[in-house]
Amino acid sequence: MPKYIWILVVATTINVTGGSFLWPLNTIYMHNELGKSLAFAGAILMLNQAAVIMGNLIGGVLFDKFSPYKTILYATILVMTASVFLSFKHDILTYSIMLVLIGFGTGTTWPVMFAMAGSVWPEGGRRTFNAIYVAQNLGVALGATMGGYVASISFDYIFIANASLFVVFFFFVLFLFKGMDKERDRQMHTSVIEQSKKIKDHGAFRSLLILSSGFLVAWLVYSQWQTTIASHTQTIGIPLEQYSFLWAINGFLIVLGQPILKLVKWQSQKTYIYVGTTIFIGSFIIAMAADKFVMFAVAMVILTIGEMLVWPAIPTLANELAPRGREGFYQGFINSVAAAGRMIGPILGGFIVDYFNIKLLFFIILFVLVIPFISTFLFDRGLRKEKQTT
Repeated sequence: MPKYIWILVVATTINVTGGSFLWPLNTIYMHNELGKSLAFAGAILMLNQAAVIMGNLIGGVLFDKFSPYKTILYATILVMTASVFLSFKHDILTYSIMLVLIGFGTGTTWPVMFAMAGSVWPEGGRRTFNAIYVAQNLGVALGATMGGYVASISFDYIFIANASLFVVFFFFVLFLFKGMDKERDRQMHTSVIEQSKKIKDHGAFRSLLILSSGFLVAWLVYSQWQTTIASHTQTIGIPLEQYSFLWAINGFLIVLGQPILKLVKWQSQKTYIYVGTTIFIGSFIIAMAADKFVMFAVAMVILTIGEMLVWPAIPTLANELAPRGREGFYQGFINSVAAAGRMIGPILGGFIVDYFNIKLLFFIILFVLVIPFISTFLFDRGLRKEKQTT
């Protein structure tokens, strides 16, 4: 991989490790420590993800039109400042406000990271985005592994660890990302969907919207593992450190499973989505019947295999759809869709569990997971017709 991809990989690992001390425990902290309802916790997480969406869209546009380096630097300063403040004071009001600011800052950062990766190594295809995805999950594994045990001692230390890693990330960005603007300008490339005429933006964007509908649903149901299922594990007596260990399993399995994943060489990204979504369904069926840690661990392993196939495929397809000069916007949009799923998922899931029960939530999840199959089948049909007529 090019040097800049390695820099992005290390930066991603540091960033996500810091965030992973906190995000798996957000619902547990608000519900169990501060005594708030699941619906309330979902509402706060909805505001956090709304800020992420705004940051995603702004960050993507700034990558295309402004300066990738300054964009990610200023966003990192915001996240670092909010995290440090949160380490000193974390009552519910402060916690809620800082969580929104952190969401906006991290939301601005991610489309820049993904668009930069696609610009630096366009010939890498799926491998480019898989590298960032693996780095994200290494961070999840490290942060979640340590976070559960730290939280079992005191939640205060969680906020300190979160802030410390973001300070390290700030200095990493400050000194090693300085050449990002020149690298972007040197490597900007055309869409990898080859046609005799340039793809019209409205056609590509329409395809992106169709693809995104399934991505939204996938994240909506996936977010239940971080919210309603997290609280459910506490209700049935599974210790906090064991719940955090589920995310350690998730992260380490993604990293260690890469040599096996390389043996899977399907030509179409659509195949990855079809198979991965089917595996998602299997994981939720097992989670629905789970009442012990081992069963949740099995469900998490299956879920992880599914996401290893699905998550890198979506930004890869978004990069392929993006016309020249719109890479940042397309990555910002696809990241904002993921954030929207994480925004709607907690409050919707929390409402269903609070007013009905978690069994109903699982049945709804299994029903709506048909949508990614439909959106994946349909998203590029218009582009195929356009290609045939040119």
